[in-house]
Amino acid sequence: MTFFDLPVETTVEKRAYRHFRKYLIQEGFIMLQQSVYSKLVLNGTTANLLKNRIKKACPTKGLVQVLTITEKQYANIDIMVGFQQDKVLDDDSRLTII
Repeated sequence: MTFFDLPVETTVEKRAYRHFRKYLIQEGFIMLQQSVYSKLVLNGTTANLLKNRIKKACPTKGLVQVLTITEKQYANIDIMVGFQQDKVLDDDSRLTII
């Protein structure tokens, strides 16, 4: 999971925000909430490589945090207010066999 709080007061800051958000989407992240994105990876090695790529893509200002949790921990999220999204990949449709 990636959390970010980036300034958007100047044109340069807005551009950096858009660039970082687009980068996350191109890397396969999905938006959970505004400025909270998540991506499922296969193992810890892949997670570390992804964290290094995110670190290189971070804007110079603001706050970007990455939290690594297991799929089982993620599945235990309790929704207190609001509703659960219907667009959840809970089958093997994300699996690619070569």
